[in-house]
Amino acid sequence: MARSDCPSVTAVLGPTNTGKTHLAIERMCGHSSGMIGFPLRLLAREVYDRVVKIKGADRVALVTGEERIVPPNARWFLCTAESMPSDREAAFVALDEAQLGADPERGHVFTDRLLHMRGRDETMILGSEALRPMVQALVPDAEIIARPRFSTLSYAGVKKISRLPKRSVVVAFSAEEVYAVAEMLRRLRGGAAVVMGALSPRTRNAQVAMFQAGEVDYLVATDAIGMGLNMDVNHVAFASLSKFDGRRQRRLTVAEMAQIAGRAGRHQRDGTFGALSEDGPGAFTADEIEAIEEHRFPPLEKLFWREGGPSFASVDALIGDLERRPDHAVLKAAPEAIDLAVLKRLANEDWVRDRARSPHMVARLWSACGVPDFRKTGADAHARFVARLFDPLSTGRGHLPTDWFAAELARLDNVQGDVETIAGRIAAARSWAYIAHRADWLADPAHWAERTRALEERLSDALHASLTQRFVDKRTTMLLRQIGADARALPVTIAADGEVLVEDHAIGRLEGFRFIVDARAGHADKKLLLAAAERRLASERTRRGEALVAAPDNALSLVVEAGEAAAINWQGHRVAVLRAARHGLLPTVALDRALDCLPPPLRDAARERLQTWLEAMMVRHLPGVTALAAIAREPAASGSERAIAGALVAGTGVIARAEVEEALATLGDEGRRRLRRAGVTIGTLDLFDARVLKPRAAPWRQALVGLRAGVVASSEAPVLPLARNTTPPHGYRAIGRQALRVDLVERIARAAHDTRKGREPFDFAVPSAVAAGLTTETLARLMVALGFRRLPAPAGQAARWAWHGRRRPPRQAAAQPSNAFADLARFAAGNG
Repeated sequence: MARSDCPSVTAVLGPTNTGKTHLAIERMCGHSSGMIGFPLRLLAREVYDRVVKIKGADRVALVTGEERIVPPNARWFLCTAESMPSDREAAFVALDEAQLGADPERGHVFTDRLLHMRGRDETMILGSEALRPMVQALVPDAEIIARPRFSTLSYAGVKKISRLPKRSVVVAFSAEEVYAVAEMLRRLRGGAAVVMGALSPRTRNAQVAMFQAGEVDYLVATDAIGMGLNMDVNHVAFASLSKFDGRRQRRLTVAEMAQIAGRAGRHQRDGTFGALSEDGPGAFTADEIEAIEEHRFPPLEKLFWREGGPSFASVDALIGDLERRPDHAVLKAAPEAIDLAVLKRLANEDWVRDRARSPHMVARLWSACGVPDFRKTGADAHARFVARLFDPLSTGRGHLPTDWFAAELARLDNVQGDVETIAGRIAAARSWAYIAHRADWLADPAHWAERTRALEERLSDALHASLTQRFVDKRTTMLLRQIGADARALPVTIAADGEVLVEDHAIGRLEGFRFIVDARAGHADKKLLLAAAERRLASERTRRGEALVAAPDNALSLVVEAGEAAAINWQGHRVAVLRAARHGLLPTVALDRALDCLPPPLRDAARERLQTWLEAMMVRHLPGVTALAAIAREPAASGSERAIAGALVAGTGVIARAEVEEALATLGDEGRRRLRRAGVTIGTLDLFDARVLKPRAAPWRQALVGLRAGVVASSEAPVLPLARNTTPPHGYRAIGRQALRVDLVERIARAAHDTRKGREPFDFAVPSAVAAGLTTETLARLMVALGFRRLPAPAGQAARWAWHGRRRPPRQAAAQPSNAFADLARFAAGNG
């Protein structure tokens, strides 16, 4: 039961926006001294700042786990519930959000304060109406005052993020979800401030200041927003209706929903709440909506309790008291908190038990176990950290090593990194700040408290800057403020160099037909900027499309890059790519997707212009290939002519003779003359057009070969090394471990036949033009393939050769796969 020796205990119960906290501040300031316990460090800091303005900084104290400002003459204390000093008497004591006694994780703290913290003259318990039966049972002498809400709270339905009204708060229940919503708001509405319980007061205040000053119209927060943080909010939108409570993922209770939703509206101004999802677990039920609007919630039936004054006679006595069950009907034992979990783990260590033999040392152990797990590492990892603390705390003078403490602060003193990295450093810094405020843990606690405060401020400033940079685009926010939500109304101009501007703001460039958003704008607001530019860019794109249709040949160029489809550029910008035509004949033009913005008739005209240019360039740079394409489609040509011509087109002017040997056998003299007029050499091992192997034709050869995933040599060297089982580049024949260009293969073949006299043995010297780099082994293989045989020669003498009378093709195939040419030959032979 609660203490009954207090003259006045008042319970002020009601929904949010009833002025309960304001009333408590007024009452406290009317007393000679006072103390209020809050659920959040952020809220304690906010009220501290308010009371300082009333009473002066030298008479007001702030006491939280990580922050302690206690002037010598302090009379009014603002604290977190856990940090309320039980050994200090005050004329007035208040506990805010006392219904948190039902919270599984921290409830036992609030229950203990409700039962035992009393003011000398007045005590005030603040909470929701659901707390009424608990107050009646535990503090039967308390006067209960119901406070109605000052304004109306109503359900506004489901609103997409893009349709949220200004001055809205979106509530999410994890850092990941907060960041995702903030990113979306940046993309759609210019940005949002971010508030989470893990933020330092400095970061939180800077973020809220942006929202309060109107620099951003939206704020994304965790459920910390429901704990009395006062802001001008018109609408609260729930990103979801479930959260992880430390043990499981569960749906919010109606009271929790109402606590958060109640942040909308202030004083006499009405507020609204709603959801981002209209169905599924993220949507409100009709019963929940009615209960929130009418402030009707199930009364609490139990509060969590744990012994607040355990025995320190021994470690086992301490654990026994902490696990003892309550003897009151409305109290139930609290689940095992992390401090108790850590204590039980350390109690299994012999060295801990050896040192914790006196009540003083047991109390010191329990104090170390009370260091919060700000980093959320879990009981096992946190127990190791606490053990490392207790080791020096339980030996010698009981102080932590200064060099270790300094090294840990130095490690964290780094403002570089993204939001998550800096937030992680702040969480770690909070642990050291908490430790620094333990008066007997350090040799100079005041010095280290100041050091940790300065570190947290530096990291907090960096986190605020990082949050603002990541989630706020001030340029987009300003533009939206000028035009409202209609991005089409933005005044867009296009400079001569293609730069696109909205008033004085460069938002991107029009490169050819493609609008490229300014890199400084980042990814988040591209949708807005694209929408803004779309209407104004339509006329400019049409003008450019007409200029493309009228462009002279020299304004267009072929661009071939490794790994990319061959493209056609105009004024330095890609407007089309080459595509393989049906049956492997000459390529066709496919417009770049950037030209989809043009009206269909203009798009068709552009495609026709580019196709005409492509065909003209093919005639200029690959005349033989275009002539062969005509033969392959000519009905008057013989089937053999069409088959060979089609195969040469598909091979970009080169084909192994073995692939078309059957067609050559039936090719008449006129057919051979027609092929030669088209530039084709009918060689011993290959058929080819030597012009396609020249440097001038290289880009066009590479473009056509690339359409069938072939390889073009990167140099014009006659001989290239060839790795085992590797396909030779286009225009080269594989001979052993080397590849030789097909025109030079034919030159060697002709030189050998010019040298021989019938079948008599002869000496053969490779023409000097191709001798460089050609190995003896390669030459021997080639000569055999050309139909010669090597004669035995005495040691030290050059090999002699004799005409064998027939060609022997080498084991390695030529550069082109045979099945493709066979298919093409069948097509061409049957075409007409």
